[in-house]
Amino acid sequence: MRTPWVSAFPDVDIHADESKVKKHPRYPAAKAGDTAASMDLVLDLMNNAAVNRLRHYQSRSPVIVPVHGIEGISANTIPAVLAVCLADTLGFEISTEIVQTSRAAHTCSSGWWRLKSQALFSGEVASDRPHILVDDFIGMGGTFANLRGLIEAKGGQVLHAQALTGKLRSAKLGLQPETLRSLREQHGDIEPWWRTEFGYGFDALTESEALYLLRIEQTDTIRRRLAEAEPKSDR
Repeated sequence: MRTPWVSAFPDVDIHADESKVKKHPRYPAAKAGDTAASMDLVLDLMNNAAVNRLRHYQSRSPVIVPVHGIEGISANTIPAVLAVCLADTLGFEISTEIVQTSRAAHTCSSGWWRLKSQALFSGEVASDRPHILVDDFIGMGGTFANLRGLIEAKGGQVLHAQALTGKLRSAKLGLQPETLRSLREQHGDIEPWWRTEFGYGFDALTESEALYLLRIEQTDTIRRRLAEAEPKSDR
């Protein structure tokens, strides 16, 4: 469930460098679901400049929506803790009604698996309130795109997204018009198949997802790579 992008959608704020997060002594326990470890991690690495950028929305009383995801056999508590810290600092509310309903297994997985295995969400949306999305990591932005899609399909509005860490090249979440044009020129013949397979067209891809597909010269290779993709690291 996704909606097309407006090119003016703001870049995702990334609080800390990926290596700094993963080398933090509390990171393994935090990723495994230890709430106290997540709090230590977030308080050490939360970026004041990123927090202050959200002050722009204070007059609109947004709701913060953390990604409630499952990693292995445990719940990842980092997004929820980051949401709590942001809400406490800024006076925002937190939504606990929207939950992830699929086990996407994105951690350390390839871009093809991230495209193939979508994070799905369900829950009640405050349709009269704007929303800010929060996750622990942004890879290609698909999780944010799907969460945004659910919220907007149910009448809500998404203003911004933040992640504790992630790929800087993925900070530009909204698909750019020139990227969409290039993708349709190169691989437009499979867009109907893509829509049937995933439920949305190329215009709802993130910028990083679209650029990933543009790396492929032969359209048939896209279908083959997706069919062969498995939840394991290619890095």
